[in-house]
Amino acid sequence: MSSIVYYGPVINPVSLVSFDALPRCLLAVAPTGNIDWIVEDVEDSMVQETMAAHGYIDVDVVCLREGEFLMPGFCDTHTHAPQVPNMASGQQYELLDWLENITFPMESRFSDSDFARKTYPGVVRRIIDSGTTTCSYFGTIHLEATKILAEVVNEYGQRAFVGKCNMDQNSPAHYIEPSVEQSISATKALVSHIKQLPAHPHSPEPLVQPILTPRFAISCTSPLLKSLGDMAASDPNLRIQTHVSENPNEIKFTMSLFPQCVSYTSVYEDHRLLRANTILAHAVHLSEDEIDLIAERRAGLSHCPTSNFNLQSGVAPIGRYLDRGIKVGLGTDVAGGYSPSILNAVQNASIASKVIAMQDREAASPGKFSHKQLSVQSLLYLATMGGAEVCNLEKFVGSFKPQKSFDALVVSVRNDAGNPAIWWSESAPRNLAGMLEQFLFAGDNRNISRVYVQGRLIGGTAFLR
Repeated sequence: MSSIVYYGPVINPVSLVSFDALPRCLLAVAPTGNIDWIVEDVEDSMVQETMAAHGYIDVDVVCLREGEFLMPGFCDTHTHAPQVPNMASGQQYELLDWLENITFPMESRFSDSDFARKTYPGVVRRIIDSGTTTCSYFGTIHLEATKILAEVVNEYGQRAFVGKCNMDQNSPAHYIEPSVEQSISATKALVSHIKQLPAHPHSPEPLVQPILTPRFAISCTSPLLKSLGDMAASDPNLRIQTHVSENPNEIKFTMSLFPQCVSYTSVYEDHRLLRANTILAHAVHLSEDEIDLIAERRAGLSHCPTSNFNLQSGVAPIGRYLDRGIKVGLGTDVAGGYSPSILNAVQNASIASKVIAMQDREAASPGKFSHKQLSVQSLLYLATMGGAEVCNLEKFVGSFKPQKSFDALVVSVRNDAGNPAIWWSESAPRNLAGMLEQFLFAGDNRNISRVYVQGRLIGGTAFLR
């Protein structure tokens, strides 16, 4: 790959309350796929001179068209790859009944490696084309199928964490691991397999990495959680993902299984699975003590508002968590969530925050984020840098900065993108911030023309398959 320079409008998240909207930005990507340099405001007449000043002579320049802009790729901090075929099914159920009637029957089909081999390429392709450059995937309990998932993700060039579910109790007979020993043995085999996948030569970390995946406390015995805690203790860099406090009935069941623990979150703490690279999905009904514990351990939360609405789980008070300094990103949680797009999560995160704000209008002491709706700035941050922080990748992805990886989207809000929900007029175009708002609230995969990971084009409507 040779050096390349992008010229035109750029959106760059800065914090939960601000982003840079740069209409004439010049951004250079080195052959490594890392960002080499950025000049934020360059007139058309000064492009070549500016490039030459950085030693870029006879380098290709990609000029964005009117109605296009460049932004960091999305981070999906929580989704279930084997559930993509189930999207929009089982709307009548709450969590535990939905798992029994919809989810577990589908996931059990991945015992057939041929089924996994036929299914996972379409799954990963849909998620990439939705603009997700980094994804944290739950697989199934099946070692071979999860190996296939990791191989497909690596082949397609997405940045991802892939985990095999651990489940040795409270699961149907057709979908349960027979023993702690076999669950741990398969988990170790997957970790070894993923670490041996062909690596991108210039990525700061392997594009595809293993992640420990106890499904949730209900499906794991204490001995299994303890063994996973031992694995985690032996490798501080090994990420962990699981669910917490999603549904009131789930919480009650969990506490009946672990009466020695003071809270759902403390189940993971007591088994040494709560730390700075732990991703906790949902967190709808946390107690004050749980919030304190998560903040102290610097674990990250994956906010999955579409799923929480869809399965009637509740509305997570994300502003409250942000005011406590907890890392928060967005998750699609397919197929509790019915879309593989983080844009859908953005839209529902906005609605969820407005529901909280309406309920809390009489709050005596609103915080910076609590009791308030999430702004466009906050939503953009959660979808990009917030997700990178939850995945402990904020040094490498989530925003544009020299030496960071070029994980990026070229977005089009033009009429020729074909999305009737976005109105674009070349005679009266919106400013760049307005284009971003249009995309976040009415965009879909038709508006994502190019998806880059580590400088390589891997998806979008302009990607030649």
